[in-house]
This record gives sequence, structure tokens and C-alpha cells, in this order.
Amino acid sequence: MALRWTGVCIDCRDGEELAGFYARLLGWQISASDGEGWYQLGDPGGGVLLNIQAEQWYEPPIWPEQPAALTKMIHFEISVDDMDAAVAHAIAAGAREAALQPETRDPRTLRVMLDPAGHPFCLFTADG
Repeated sequence: MALRWTGVCIDCRDGEELAGFYARLLGWQISASDGEGWYQLGDPGGGVLLNIQAEQWYEPPIWPEQPAALTKMIHFEISVDDMDAAVAHAIAAGAREAALQPETRDPRTLRVMLDPAGHPFCLFTADG
């Protein structure tokens, strides 16, 4: 028996918007869509796929986490070589910087961002 991890799927309210965001952010192409809110993006260099699935019931996670609130369960870690340029690029692609940043981390080496659906993701440098 063989098992092979091929991708990750994230839920959102608007699949087209979120797929477009990650395509712009990562420089990837949307490689498939079912016309019903599901999209697939692939890294041109190979590797796992990113799937986006629109769901009517979707509610964005709360960041930072709060007791009894819907919190993140997974987030992306994206390595960057220039934090200021990466933050500007993410914002231009449709992200926003999280209002609260980890107090124990240097913002020059780690920045928490939110995608258009509210999922947090981290930009980090090798120094971080």
C-alpha cells in the first residue's frame, strides 16, 4: 500500500477570490476548477497542490486566538528574503497585516498576515 500526500485544501466563502489571492501571492497558476467554487493551484517547481473550496457555512477564524471562539487550525509558513518587500507584496495581492503581532518575535523576521478569507499565514526570514 502506498500513501502520498498531494495537497492541502482550505475552506473559504469565495473560492475564486481566495484562489486568485494565492496565485498572486505565490506566483502560482490556477490549474483546475470545478465551476462550483473549488480551485486547484500548483507550484511551477513541483510539490504539493493547494486546493481552495468555497463553502456557504464558512466563518473566518479569529486571530489572535480567543477562548470559545473559532480559532485557526492550520496556517502557512512562507519563507521570504526581504520582509518589507514581502509584506508589501502580500498586501498588494489582497492580504492584510494582522493587528496583533507576536510580542516575543522581531517584526523584521516574522510577520503574521491574514488572507482575504481571514486565515492567518506567517512571513518569516531565515533569521527568524
